[in-house]
Amino acid sequence: MTQYSTASGSIAHSISTKIENMILDSELLPGQKIPSERQLCARLKVSRSAVREALKELLARKLITTVQGKGSFVAEIIPQPSAKSPFIQLYFDHSRTLYDLYEVRQQLEGQAAFLAAQRATEKDLYKITKAFNKIDADQGKSRAHDDQAFHNAIAQASHNSVLIHVLASLEELILHSVQASVSNLYHIDRTRTQMNKHHRQIYQAIIKGNPKSAQNAAIAHVSFVSDCLKEFEQQGTNIIREALLKDKPTNPS
Repeated sequence: MTQYSTASGSIAHSISTKIENMILDSELLPGQKIPSERQLCARLKVSRSAVREALKELLARKLITTVQGKGSFVAEIIPQPSAKSPFIQLYFDHSRTLYDLYEVRQQLEGQAAFLAAQRATEKDLYKITKAFNKIDADQGKSRAHDDQAFHNAIAQASHNSVLIHVLASLEELILHSVQASVSNLYHIDRTRTQMNKHHRQIYQAIIKGNPKSAQNAAIAHVSFVSDCLKEFEQQGTNIIREALLKDKPTNPS
């Protein structure tokens, strides 16, 4: 009996390690549903009891969350700040925080684009192309979400788990900043043309596997938006800073 428990525990730990590696390799992303017990059994060729034990281990370590009747989901490893957090309050109470966020986005998204151009798989390139085509065609109120989805697809293609989770932790704040660019700049021909040009440059550099060009285009894009908004604010324009969060798709985690 003891030998069986030890073997079962060893198998369960092996399964949990494989799921952890799927998270590290970006096969499973923050908020994404984990394959069902039956799917994991078939994929890993193990018993359902071993899968359940593995999921319990991951749940105890807070690497996954479970929702009754819906399944298990990858946890937000670095939690997003809540709507009432001091950080969010500072974002809305002080205009400089928007530009601080753009500075951080320059570095993170520039590096994500650089790595995506090096590491993107065929599946990644398909997702990036699909997201780019959607943003390129979308002129409606969902544009901010589609814009962010394009940048998310690039981040996921970086296959750097720390970078992916850091960006995921900033997702809501980044959406606010993307909405700021769309709401304040996209109706102006000059700025819309340049923003679209930057997106295409980022996309083409990644597709062609040119890391430095992808990084430069991503940094130039965020820098351009930040500079334009600063200029408008200095002229006395009231900058829209809040995203339409009610339109944002949500995960049941």
